[in-house]
Amino acid sequence: MIKVGFGFDVHKLKEGNELWIGGVKIDSDKGSVGHSDGDVLIHAICDAILGAANLRDIGFHFPDTDPKYKGIDSKVLLREVCDKLDQTGYVINNIDSTVSLEKPKIAGYIPDMLIALSETTNLDKNNISIKATTTEKLGFTGRQEGIAAYAVVLIRRK
Repeated sequence: MIKVGFGFDVHKLKEGNELWIGGVKIDSDKGSVGHSDGDVLIHAICDAILGAANLRDIGFHFPDTDPKYKGIDSKVLLREVCDKLDQTGYVINNIDSTVSLEKPKIAGYIPDMLIALSETTNLDKNNISIKATTTEKLGFTGRQEGIAAYAVVLIRRK
């Protein structure tokens, strides 16, 4: 049996904060505002995995009211989500994702993101797709007020 899950996440951008995307620190004047490290891509992937396995969402498992998740590396959360998926008898088949951000341009960081996500999920990097886009200066991402990410994950029985 195969199942598909969809994830979406948004974070506000703030001058002086660090910007983490796909487990990689991005050189930027603005970074994500979040309870954890604010890694919008990993959060969208977590939600897609959890959704495919019918395990609720990232906020249910890692609430922003819990101080133990304050500033946490989102790769730790993704690893825990993968462990939860493993307990259901499913594995990830592939991940397809898109990050929407006006600037900085992140295409040059994608190879490092693929490595970080592959190592964290134990999935071959050839089964992980990361795309980057802008919104042509439209909306909150276009005005550089925030960042968004979308992810689709296909899972299959072991």
